[in-house]
Amino acid sequence: MERKPAIFISIASYRDPELIPTLRDLIEKASGCYRLAVAVCWQDDGDRQRFQQAGMTLCSAESTAEYDLLTWRYLETEIQMISLHYFFSKGACWARNQCETLYREEEYVLQIDSHCRFVEGWDREMTAMLEELKAQSRKPVLSSYPPGYVPGKEQEKTQAIFRLVFRGFSSDKIVQLTSVDFQQAAPVRGSYLAGGFIFAEGRFVKEVPNDPQIFFEGEEIAMAARAFTHGYDVWHPHKIVLWHFYVREEASRIWGDHDDEAKNSGSVDRAWHERDSLSKKRVRTLLGMEQAEPTDMGRYGLGSRRTLAEFEAALGISFTKLAVLPEVLGTERVAWFPPPYGNWRERLNSHQQKTIGLTQEEFPSPLADITCLHIGVYSNANNLIYKKILSGEDIKECLAEHNGEEIAIALDVAFSIMFTPAAIRFSAYDDSEGWSKVVEKAW
Repeated sequence: MERKPAIFISIASYRDPELIPTLRDLIEKASGCYRLAVAVCWQDDGDRQRFQQAGMTLCSAESTAEYDLLTWRYLETEIQMISLHYFFSKGACWARNQCETLYREEEYVLQIDSHCRFVEGWDREMTAMLEELKAQSRKPVLSSYPPGYVPGKEQEKTQAIFRLVFRGFSSDKIVQLTSVDFQQAAPVRGSYLAGGFIFAEGRFVKEVPNDPQIFFEGEEIAMAARAFTHGYDVWHPHKIVLWHFYVREEASRIWGDHDDEAKNSGSVDRAWHERDSLSKKRVRTLLGMEQAEPTDMGRYGLGSRRTLAEFEAALGISFTKLAVLPEVLGTERVAWFPPPYGNWRERLNSHQQKTIGLTQEEFPSPLADITCLHIGVYSNANNLIYKKILSGEDIKECLAEHNGEEIAIALDVAFSIMFTPAAIRFSAYDDSEGWSKVVEKAW
């Protein structure tokens, strides 16, 4: 019998009731052209009966000092499962790294979350797309934020395709992503990786393994940088291959379980925010943003095929300056710039987000009577670098969110790095009093 090529499938699952439906759909929708080697890091309460009730057969169970290794079979597919109590979890990337210890030289790797649905023949679609891309990219990798689905409403799946783009910098200086839809006849180049969907050749597991010390935020930009510097090119699929469940309001989260109370009681050795703080510093160190001594991250560091500076140029982003090219936030939402890069840093715009509060005491007219509010951000040299105008309806909505006592205004400011924001000025207008005195606040 001819040996089938294999796909290693890595699934990190934290107390997720969607794990079993995801496993069943993954296996049932596969074409049968590939052997599926499924690896799950199951962080839960250890109740195995739910898998048996779903038609899965437990073939073996081994215990180690750290976890139980379970082998299940569903239809013709073997599922290897690292099983441990959720109090022993150390975060999403740690769980993904645990899965990767079960990699056995499979030809392809698929990394997903434990809440997905799949198209018929998803394995054939992904591999065909990846192989076709090798004509123009030596080391392609497929990734995106898949369209959404909601359990129990399978007929209402989102029918759109998305690519990843820059959204902003967090307060911890971590790049945050969002997605925009597109329509093309072939995959499009990108720069960012989505932790919930990565498909590549199997060697990706060895060359760009998940860093177990990255907790959650920063996972995607760190892995994208490492993949790029190892010579990988990101492509966003031009057609749907899977769906993802996004609105998980009732889901159990590690930051709810691993809180200070759990640490104080001895249930966990660290609160989630302690891991998160160290993790974000590690991401910033990887991206050259920390002034600390250089850190050797070993196999979790950058590659040698391309440089971090080239990665920044391809993104149109300076990590140290927290600045982006105008096209990154423009109407086209450019997320990949091809070489040659030229003097791209000279065109950088800084990008900052800030929320400003205004109270009734700062204005002579009642806030509810204001029909127009002009907001301007000025540099030290008094250059206007950003403006925003709120209508009376906008103001009423803001007041409603704060019991009519204040206005909270979110500013999303992009400006040339030649300027530094210094002051925010507000001027209010109401129909009976006209323009009010200008209110100024420091940036």
